[in-house]
Amino acid sequence: MQLKSLLRSGLFSSSILAGIAVFGIPAISAHAAAPMVKTSAPGFYRTMLGDFEVTALSDGTVPLPVDKLLTNTTPEKVGKALAKYHQQTPVVTSFNAFLINTGSKLILIDSGAGAFFGPTTGKLQANLKASGYLPEQVDEIYITHMHTDHIGGLVDGDKAVFPNATIRIDQHDTDYWLSQANLDKAKADAKGSFEKAIAILKPYVQAGKLKAFEGDTELVPGIRAVVAHGHTPGHSTYKVESKGQTLMLWGDLMHVAAVQFDDPTVTIQFDSDSKAAYAQRQKAYADAAQQGYLVGAAHLAFPALGYVRKEGKGYAWTPLNYAPLP
Repeated sequence: MQLKSLLRSGLFSSSILAGIAVFGIPAISAHAAAPMVKTSAPGFYRTMLGDFEVTALSDGTVPLPVDKLLTNTTPEKVGKALAKYHQQTPVVTSFNAFLINTGSKLILIDSGAGAFFGPTTGKLQANLKASGYLPEQVDEIYITHMHTDHIGGLVDGDKAVFPNATIRIDQHDTDYWLSQANLDKAKADAKGSFEKAIAILKPYVQAGKLKAFEGDTELVPGIRAVVAHGHTPGHSTYKVESKGQTLMLWGDLMHVAAVQFDDPTVTIQFDSDSKAAYAQRQKAYADAAQQGYLVGAAHLAFPALGYVRKEGKGYAWTPLNYAPLP
């Protein structure tokens, strides 16, 4: 029986109602709907690799029209592949970097896009601080390649964001992107990439903080650069090892998980040499599936850590299971 009916019937006396109030039964009242907050938690995720602490850092996201950017395929095939994973173009694409604390060195792999890709990126500094570190604490920064979305976070305007860090990049990439001759002969729509690379690296070059390497090179104990040329002339991956555990950081070996794991032959317009880029991707997929090591990538959905397995004619991605650190 509803409260109004009880009151009309006389079953509820004024003394009973008073008793309800005394015992703290809340009065019935209307509340306005809570406003939507529309923000997420800071973009960092932390895990351990042997004795090394690994922190995935989000620089933000950008919607990419992948049906127009992917090559060696068709827009129809791309659309079908995306639909299989409940996605559609433009695909919201993560921009990620990775921080490795070896116990003696703090190493950042890539730096995000900074201010160069609009307001949805440039979050790395804030997320680095939220994760418990400051830019001044970073000892070295290893760049997978010199596209702007991987080096843009090195600067704030014309100032170095990481004043104490040495920048390490494969010599093939520095020779290519920092060349005034290459800038001069580049097509009009490609000149901007050279100009940005030169401007972004300038404060580090002037401070003597750019130190190129060539080929497979151990940069600090437990972290090795591995040649993966193709996406750019000096594109590198980084192999991180501690206590028998391995993490491979891929950079731009792949961009669109929903398409390129199923079909590794699909390439992208950003590749300097698409055939070489495909060969490196196929090699990396096969090795990761066979060896079963952890993988991190710049454009997989954040936090972009997981495992690769063989599936049919292609491969499949299994994200790292969430687990808090002790």
